[in-house]
Amino acid sequence: MRFAFADFEDGSDWLHSVRAGLSRAFTAHGHTLVPRPDDECGIVFHAVREDRPRPYPRKSRATFVIGLTEIPDQDPDPLHRGYPLLVRSISNMLLLAGAAAPEHPLRGAHLITPELGCYPAAGRDGDAFEDLYGRLTPLATSHLVIDNVFDPDLPPELWDGTEATDDLIWASRQLAAMHLLPTPFPVGEVLGPEDTRYLKRLYGIGGLSYGNLSVRHDATRFWMSASGVDKGRLGRVGDDILLVKGYDAARDAMLLSVRPDVEPHRVSVDAIEHLLIYDEHPEVGAILHVHAWVDGIRTTAINYPCGTMEMGRAVADAIRDDPEPLRAVVGLRNHGITAVGRNLREIFERLGDGVRATVPMR
Repeated sequence: MRFAFADFEDGSDWLHSVRAGLSRAFTAHGHTLVPRPDDECGIVFHAVREDRPRPYPRKSRATFVIGLTEIPDQDPDPLHRGYPLLVRSISNMLLLAGAAAPEHPLRGAHLITPELGCYPAAGRDGDAFEDLYGRLTPLATSHLVIDNVFDPDLPPELWDGTEATDDLIWASRQLAAMHLLPTPFPVGEVLGPEDTRYLKRLYGIGGLSYGNLSVRHDATRFWMSASGVDKGRLGRVGDDILLVKGYDAARDAMLLSVRPDVEPHRVSVDAIEHLLIYDEHPEVGAILHVHAWVDGIRTTAINYPCGTMEMGRAVADAIRDDPEPLRAVVGLRNHGITAVGRNLREIFERLGDGVRATVPMR
């Protein structure tokens, strides 16, 4: 894998110390440092200024951009401080360090993810940059499945929804009442029109919202919440709720049946995860994913990004290994939970008061 650094020309001592440590760790594992970013780079480390955060102009979403930001103090709430910078810089991940000494550049630094993850960039023992390499590489090399193909073939008898879509609407109100859905991030208020257009062109999304839910329609199709909508206020089929009918490996895209008279939203980025679960477990009738936690559950080893094949497989594997796959609740490391069941009402009844809004970060 090729990697490079961008916008380091006027960087601080901290930035150059981080650059040296990352260069050493990545080249030690056989990756190639190139003098300037190009279209073949797998990773670009992009210096992001807090007072003027700007995106790195990547040509392809296959380039994983890690923003690097130094702030003058140790903020007690790095997620609140860093998340707007991650969005403004359109980074896949942000490394935020406050008042760090160049000789210990990762001390107190945090990694921030689009899924609201915020955790230490490196452990306390051993080589900090080797530890950081181990945390970053699985994420940077994961495979996004977020393209959508819209076929205007949704049967008219489904245009007004079904009992399954009614369950989705009911469940969305339950999530809102339980305060398990963070407010969708106001991308339009943070990014200017040009950067918003760039974000849509690159990822095909117009907003950031958190969590998703789905219900099986039949043996091969399922209804799922759309991307970028308020998951606590799901409503109209075609706007907030979409019918997923499969995955096209040749086009690397999710296939959706839509109404010919409605401009559809895109389906939630986690559609590939839900599809893998439904395909392997015919008895599963519903899936719930929220950025919350349940103590004592099995947890994925790596916090793969939303919308990646690796995330979907990791969750599907954990469900397969669960003593009761039809009642499994899987923890997504530094992220949230995915719960499955025969229907959404059964999932909510089973979770009860055992869900807490704070996800443990490590």
